[in-house]
Amino acid sequence: MGFIIAAAGCAVGVGNIWSFPIQTAENGGAAFTLVYLCFSFILAYPTLVAELNIGRYRQSNNISAMASLSKLPALRLLGAGTAVAGLLTMTLIYSFYSIVGGWFIGFSIAPVASLAGMTGVSQWLSGFTTSSSIVVTLLFMTLTTLIVTEGVKDGIERWCNRLMPSLFVLLAVLIAFALTRPGGMEGLRVYLLPDFSRILDHKLLISALGQSFFSMSLGTGCMMVYGSYLSRKANLPKTALQVTLVDSSVAFLAGMLIIPCMYAATHQGVEIFNAQGHLYSADKLVFNVLPTLFDQLGMVGQLVAAAFFLLLTIAALTSSISMMEPVIAAMVERLSLVRQRACWLLSLVSAAISSVIIVHIDTLLGLAVTFATQYMQPLLCLMIAIYGSWVIRQDRLLSELSQGYPELESSLFWKIWPWYTRLVCPGLILLLLIQNL
Repeated sequence: MGFIIAAAGCAVGVGNIWSFPIQTAENGGAAFTLVYLCFSFILAYPTLVAELNIGRYRQSNNISAMASLSKLPALRLLGAGTAVAGLLTMTLIYSFYSIVGGWFIGFSIAPVASLAGMTGVSQWLSGFTTSSSIVVTLLFMTLTTLIVTEGVKDGIERWCNRLMPSLFVLLAVLIAFALTRPGGMEGLRVYLLPDFSRILDHKLLISALGQSFFSMSLGTGCMMVYGSYLSRKANLPKTALQVTLVDSSVAFLAGMLIIPCMYAATHQGVEIFNAQGHLYSADKLVFNVLPTLFDQLGMVGQLVAAAFFLLLTIAALTSSISMMEPVIAAMVERLSLVRQRACWLLSLVSAAISSVIIVHIDTLLGLAVTFATQYMQPLLCLMIAIYGSWVIRQDRLLSELSQGYPELESSLFWKIWPWYTRLVCPGLILLLLIQNL
């Protein structure tokens, strides 16, 4: 249970609650939601099983794990290279993730500062200035690092156990609030009633593919290093399915919150889409639209705003504390660094990257998100699917997956999963990548 909560905490975060609703609004509403949910189970879930299995099989950092799956020098080098590319991608994701997490902190404190009469502080925290963005980003990174330095069980697992239930409670309360606003039900219809003519749109498909991998933290080593901590008594396919269900459920609930709020905001005179149907300032849409809606409720609205952005801060922290783990594990095991020193070193490097992105925020933030989630993560997941099904020997694969699932060989899962991850998963991911290019 601790592993499922921690792994779900790794998967559930900004990808679900910040990125998913924006992608949904930009790509046809319910049509995107439908494709995203399909990809989550037909592509992300098998990749998650493969990544967890490699991690548990080798019980080491992802560089050593990927390199050890073959005895051929070329495949060992390619596996290690894939793992290193995953760590670099994870560092980039952590860097821009912390910017958004910092904004969440700023916007959760701003209403409180406003109620306390500190209007100047409130405006500075919510003003997206370079100085305020750097300060709140560094604050977010410091919180993450302090948690991670305590280790996996004392740090990540304990904090995810505390934070995840709060996330669900706040989501439920705020969804009920959003649906009672004028325009809220219109947004719910957009979110739940798909336009099937848009389902095969190539931009929608690659966005949904990237979103399914991004929201579940796949391809970058997070789940692989979590798999190395997973008990061999655990039923791995079942555990992966539970993590997928939790992640997809939170994304779906987040959409039920954000999309109705967006349409409710239009009743308050806020413009969401331009003449071409694109979102205004997509990266900052949540921050620009929702406070305007909350302001209509006076003091109560300020409290609701603080609760909402506290929710987003919790979601971001549950993921960011897990994002550092694969990089830290590699630095500790391969470079013999002390864990605390490795944590702070990674934070310093990420802080430098974040600062550069903030200085050129309008250009670099969207570029970093697109490069990491729509190109690198699908490519890395393609390699993990290949290594988890083609490179690893089938007898070892069966032996590893059978631990915690003794009846695996006679199950429907084993009749489908090996050829599915060998042929269908890599084929679909490669097809979508080529189409996007």
